[in-house]
Amino acid sequence: MKHGEIRWYRFLVPGKKRPVLVLTRDSVLEYLGEVTIAPITTTVRDIPSEVFLSTTDGMPRDCTINCDHLQTVSNSAHPEMPNLPDIYVARKMLSSEYQPYACGNILRAP
Repeated sequence: MKHGEIRWYRFLVPGKKRPVLVLTRDSVLEYLGEVTIAPITTTVRDIPSEVFLSTTDGMPRDCTINCDHLQTVSNSAHPEMPNLPDIYVARKMLSSEYQPYACGNILRAP
């Protein structure tokens, strides 16, 4: 698992598996039993704290990284989502367009 990767995570509520963005810094992942994630959802509200992703970003359909519902979860096995250009998504999160918002600031940490 690495900072900026997209992984699958099964949430207890609403009881389904969804992709999440790993926000915890690489330099501390090996020391922690937990990881901070941002859920990715197909509910697009078009608000400043969301980062829009589309098929161009490698997602199967339009969705958003939801920065209003960050969670810290167990650092157990989270299989990687195949065929997703994590580097592109991380760059999109770090772009000046998103820097004022929570996810951009979290991702800028070394």
